[in-house]
Amino acid sequence: MANRWICLVLAGAAGLWAAEKKEDLSEAEIAAIIEKFAAKESEFARARENYTYRQTVRIQELDESGRPGGRMEIVSDIIFSPEGKRTERVVRAPVSTLRRILLTPEDEQDLRNVQPFVLTTSEIPKYWIRYLGKETLDEIPCYVFAVKPKKLEPGQRYFQGIIWVDDEDLQIVKTYGRGVGLLKKGSDNQFPKFETYREQIDGKYWFPTFTTANDVLHFQTGPQAIRMTVKYEDYKQFKSDVQIKYGEPVTNEGAAAPKKP
Repeated sequence: MANRWICLVLAGAAGLWAAEKKEDLSEAEIAAIIEKFAAKESEFARARENYTYRQTVRIQELDESGRPGGRMEIVSDIIFSPEGKRTERVVRAPVSTLRRILLTPEDEQDLRNVQPFVLTTSEIPKYWIRYLGKETLDEIPCYVFAVKPKKLEPGQRYFQGIIWVDDEDLQIVKTYGRGVGLLKKGSDNQFPKFETYREQIDGKYWFPTFTTANDVLHFQTGPQAIRMTVKYEDYKQFKSDVQIKYGEPVTNEGAAAPKKP
């Protein structure tokens, strides 16, 4: 699977913002919101590196009538070794029966980094970010942004699409888009559009919990409908002898600054 360079068209986009008037924000206000949510996303990305979880990937080929055909499933645990090294352990991987599609290195990069998209401070310079307005998503007021990479670098994968940012926690709660990147000349990789949803874990951070894709990939040999789901479950904070804290102010001596009474 992989993708041609196209502009994303969100189903029903013509009426997407009709329900709510676009909030008038100055360029300075929008820039401040982006800076703040990127900082929160950076904090979340560091925190997630200290969690274990189970990831289940399922991909199905569908025939012309929408009936399931070939299937692939991989269940992996993201864990820590006794030495504290983060690693991935495959729990279950039945023999794939896919016949018309296969996972490429680009697909694997998308599974790891693009579908659970995190827009950190260090990633901001790589993207054009356009404010679209506000929308309530499952009773959560959100800032909505269109995101597109400024430049495609060899070997790198990028997110292109739309993100919903909680206007209070300033973290991404949903993404809609697809992975993009430079492909070798003559490559017939095609990438599906996907949606990724997050849920609040431990009352602080919004973790990706579910990705879904129902799309038709237009290969040179003809169209192929696919269905894909990725579940991220059973998040648990890794306990070690070293206590890791995020978001604490630090003095010049490296000790946490005292909190006000």
